[in-house]
Amino acid sequence: MKTVYERADIVPLLAEIFRELGYEGTTLSRITERTGIGKGSLYHFFPGGKEEMAAAVLADVDVWFERAVYEPLRRDDAAAAIDAMWANVMDYFRSGRRICLVGAFALDETRERFSPAIRDYFVRWIEALCRALVRAGCGEAAALAAAEEAVSGIQGALVLSRALDDTDMFRRTVDRLAGRLAAAQPGR
Repeated sequence: MKTVYERADIVPLLAEIFRELGYEGTTLSRITERTGIGKGSLYHFFPGGKEEMAAAVLADVDVWFERAVYEPLRRDDAAAAIDAMWANVMDYFRSGRRICLVGAFALDETRERFSPAIRDYFVRWIEALCRALVRAGCGEAAALAAAEEAVSGIQGALVLSRALDDTDMFRRTVDRLAGRLAAAQPGR
């Protein structure tokens, strides 16, 4: 087993704990119990405590989405970037088995504490997808409506697939959403 020496090694572990227990349910004792990392080491890496840990996790999620989803939607061939978005969403959310931590934080008491990061995550996703759809030939209003429907559909499918314990429901929903976006693009 690898001994954790870098802050970057701890952040993915924290993300899974926050996903499982939520912000309020995640305590330093539980983090220590689940990671084997002592409280002293945690405070060394995160002197701001649990709030700094959650902020680091949200920043890590943001970096992944910027690189894998938003940036390609902004710069790559629109149709290819949209197709890649669907594949990356399936991979990142483990075909519906992994909740959206940003979405989960948006729904509980932590929303106010992290509202700029939460809002930015959704706004940038919708804007990047909208821009790609406009480049693909959609009108501005239709592109915005389709982008909002896609992002909200993904988030809703994550909640519903978890509530029903049916990850295939997530895949079916993503497939339907992808089909709608493809149909909205002239020439596809």
